[in-house]
Amino acid sequence: MVRGRHESIARFNITEDGTLLATAIALLRDHKANKVKSMLRHNQLAVNGEPSSQFDRPVRAGDVLEVNYTRSFEVFSHPQVKLLYSDDDIMVVEKPAGMLATSDGRTNVKETVYHIMREFVKRRNDRAHVYVVHRLEREASGVMLLARTKKMRERLVTSWGTLVGERTYAAVVEGIVEKDRGQVKGYLAEDEETHLIYTTNDKVIGKPATTAWTVVGQGRRNTLVEINLKNGSKHQIRVHMSSIGHPVSGDRTYGGHNNPLRRVALHCLRLTLNHPATGKALTFESPLPEGFERLLG
Repeated sequence: MVRGRHESIARFNITEDGTLLATAIALLRDHKANKVKSMLRHNQLAVNGEPSSQFDRPVRAGDVLEVNYTRSFEVFSHPQVKLLYSDDDIMVVEKPAGMLATSDGRTNVKETVYHIMREFVKRRNDRAHVYVVHRLEREASGVMLLARTKKMRERLVTSWGTLVGERTYAAVVEGIVEKDRGQVKGYLAEDEETHLIYTTNDKVIGKPATTAWTVVGQGRRNTLVEINLKNGSKHQIRVHMSSIGHPVSGDRTYGGHNNPLRRVALHCLRLTLNHPATGKALTFESPLPEGFERLLG
């Protein structure tokens, strides 16, 4: 949560499941119920860094309630990016397809996730920063993690394998996948001129990569799969699915065809991690985008 210089903010650890208003009234015993209701209406209450004015918002044991006695918390609002979680250490957002996580150095794009979230945190504190932890590629949508400090970014990057338990994607791939589940395992390398990724048996130039997939839906022409990645490389899912004859729908770069959604049908559904500061197990989810199931045909 971004701190202002002249704000008085208290933090409470929630110990029982309940609703936001009832929990706040129980915790703020020195405040009358009507005062707590007023604070709720004015977004002076936040759960896990997310301001809320919803009286029946569910809260869980282990959540953190923050109360701003001075003013309303800054409420994030953007037509494309959704803030799922925020605290002093991390932020989790839902990225739309077609938006860069951060500048790729080749195009002058100001509307990136990094720029949008940096501008948000700087509204209350000019010294605040955000850092991209993993780059959800431009063509994909879904859950994306950012760090609030350089130290936290370094910790997440160096301990990614132990902190992150699950990163699950949904993809609509072309054709009918015959097996219920499987995996693609090998090495991936990047062409220096085209920047395209390709499979290789050369362990010197390639990075090891494993893509495990499970069929969750099928139509007449396409298949919906869920893919779990422990550590992911650039374009890994797209290249691996194309290598077995089932490119991701809409992915013309790696052998797919255009689709009615006019996007690559790849979406990060779920991210689970142990909070790098508190150790609390957290799960963040983004629903399957509207239209994915229609692509099954």
